[in-house]
Amino acid sequence: MTQEQTTQTKPLAQPAGRKKKLDPWLKIALELGPLIVFFVVNGKFGIFYATGVLMAGVVLTLAVSWAITKHLPAMPVVTAILVLVFGGLTVFLQNETFIKLKVTILYSMFGAALIGALYFGKLLLPIVFDMAIHISDAGWRKLTWRWGLFFFFLAGLNEVVRRVLTTDDWVNFKVFGILPLTILFAVAQAPLIMKHEIPAEDEDSESHF
Repeated sequence: MTQEQTTQTKPLAQPAGRKKKLDPWLKIALELGPLIVFFVVNGKFGIFYATGVLMAGVVLTLAVSWAITKHLPAMPVVTAILVLVFGGLTVFLQNETFIKLKVTILYSMFGAALIGALYFGKLLLPIVFDMAIHISDAGWRKLTWRWGLFFFFLAGLNEVVRRVLTTDDWVNFKVFGILPLTILFAVAQAPLIMKHEIPAEDEDSESHF
């Protein structure tokens, strides 16, 4: 076998530092699975059993994600930590207020972190999106402001709903209210993303954490 033939048959090496990505459908299943199970179990057995199942579900999804990609995105990790902390308090103290507060605190933290990082000239949103889109830093800043304010909106909305509705109605709102609102908001950002889109190799990452 000639040297040229050896070169042709040798498998190409993966670029260093490139993260393995989850299959899009598997990623959706991992993100929505615990929430759907939470909704179903709450309807049959109540909020405390549903909270326990949700805690187990977020741990399982992180384990599956790590097993496949060998890294964990920031947002699911933070979400899982808060679910375990506030879910644990909910089950241990038999008080559903804690799992409801988790939503308010989670979105408030995301909003504060995104907008607060801009004050120091840093961009957290590319990490939140796990570098799935490639836009200019000017585009990231605009998108960060939008997502930060949207997270604060969700936190405030959750506070209103948890105070005026029953626990079952709050669960319905969490599944059929927050999720569709988030999807609609994300889709509405498409024009901004397209306007500032750049090739992946041209992305300036100096202002990213």
